Amino acid sequence: MTDSDTTLRSVIIWVCEGTWQATVDAALSLAPAPARFTVLHVTSRAPADTARGAYLGLLGRGGHDPGARFDEVAAEAAADLVEAAARRLGQPCERLEIQDHSERAVVAASAHADLLIVARDGDRSRLGPKSLGRATRFVVDHAACPVLLVWPDAAPDVGTMPPPPHHPHLGGR
Repeated sequence: MTDSDTTLRSVIIWVCEGTWQATVDAALSLAPAPARFTVLHVTSRAPADTARGAYLGLLGRGGHDPGARFDEVAAEAAADLVEAAARRLGQPCERLEIQDHSERAVVAASAHADLLIVARDGDRSRLGPKSLGRATRFVVDHAACPVLLVWPDAAPDVGTMPPPPHHPHLGGR
């Protein structure tokens, strides 16, 4: 294998509220200089769809569809977060903002990447499977490229690891 075979050419940085700094910092410290970075943010459609459903349940009474305002606010927040991540990265990068189911959108966006960087988004107080939220677990399980999974803060002590499962049926028989 030559050096060119191991060079990361395309690195996707999945940025989410509350954990984005850790993913950007991991990209800066672990990805080599020639890598091309894409800062990816995915906004869920669920809040806007819920607001639209409530509005339709009122048979259109009460004015304008509130889902449109949810979409507006979400798009502004996503643009601000992607901009902050790009500034922190401090180098040219592609910016990708998607509105969809986050887990499937991240898997699709990273399909041809050399590396996907994601942050743990569940219980940060202890080690274990609950340190991953539902969407992040899906991405880790389904991504078609290597995934770098980072702690958004300092990792918990190894003593926080859950105990091993008890298997009484594996006794001496």
